[in-house]
Amino acid sequence: MKPLTLLLTASLIASSAHAADTVTAVSTDHATPPRWSTLGPSARVDKVASAPILAATKAGNRTVAVGDHGVILLSDDGVHFRQAKTVPYRSLLTTVQLVDAQRGYAGGHDGVLLGTKDGGETWVLLRSTPGVEKPVMSLHFDSAEHGFAVGLYGWAVETSDGGKTWTDVHVGDDKNGDRHLFHLFISLKGTWLIAGEQGTVFRSADSGKTWQGLNTGDQGSLWNGLALTDGTLLVCGMRGHIYRSTDDGLTWQAVASDTTQSLTGIAQMPDGSIVIVGLDGGVLSSKDHGATFTLAQREQGEPLTDVLANGAKPLLFSMIGPLP
Repeated sequence: MKPLTLLLTASLIASSAHAADTVTAVSTDHATPPRWSTLGPSARVDKVASAPILAATKAGNRTVAVGDHGVILLSDDGVHFRQAKTVPYRSLLTTVQLVDAQRGYAGGHDGVLLGTKDGGETWVLLRSTPGVEKPVMSLHFDSAEHGFAVGLYGWAVETSDGGKTWTDVHVGDDKNGDRHLFHLFISLKGTWLIAGEQGTVFRSADSGKTWQGLNTGDQGSLWNGLALTDGTLLVCGMRGHIYRSTDDGLTWQAVASDTTQSLTGIAQMPDGSIVIVGLDGGVLSSKDHGATFTLAQREQGEPLTDVLANGAKPLLFSMIGPLP
């Protein structure tokens, strides 16, 4: 495998990302970008509405979205966004979670992990490893104190004290222990799952103490996953691939998507319907718990990176900012 410190971001920006499973790292900026060091506070953006976003989360009415150069955006109505007051690091941020209305965590490149205790208004640096190729690709906390963060080559870290200290963890075994880990989520039964490289889903029934690697039959990377309210699990990723499990992640079945664009985000709406978004502006919807999907294509073909439920409508995020 090639060094992939910007694997996901490079894939999200390149419209042809779905053409190959290994993506060469490229700049995250357009044309002739300014060069910022990752040291120091996040960059301030002139046009918040067009800031590149890679991931978003929600707690109550508060939406928190993260992206390039340490930019973190906040919204309390899903329409108007503002930049967080204080972010102490300007690394590319790839993942974010609000545990409740006040506590939250974000992570990204340079192994950076950030914490907030005021709903995302201000952030503190919990951990970083600049110069070491261990970017955080996803994190998940099952309480305000205990959580995991995962990244490339089977690497993960765990905290039991709200991010004050972190312990290195290795996911996988001799067969699949070096596979990239892209998205961590938890089933309704409390099973931990990680969507990973080469069609692998890692599964833990003991809160991350031990893991089993399960292959979906795919060879492409899986970039996102979600537990639905009826217990069904979905994962999605490169070349439009979607897999579904109805037995808490023990077995997985392919679901037709009618697209070859890479799929990056999943959300369940209040009415139970499912929305999945893709890099070429595709929006897939399902009304049968992910058994079948219908594809709609946005006219502008924006590179969509994540999706959240915002009332009865999906709130879309992209490399050109939040979208109506």
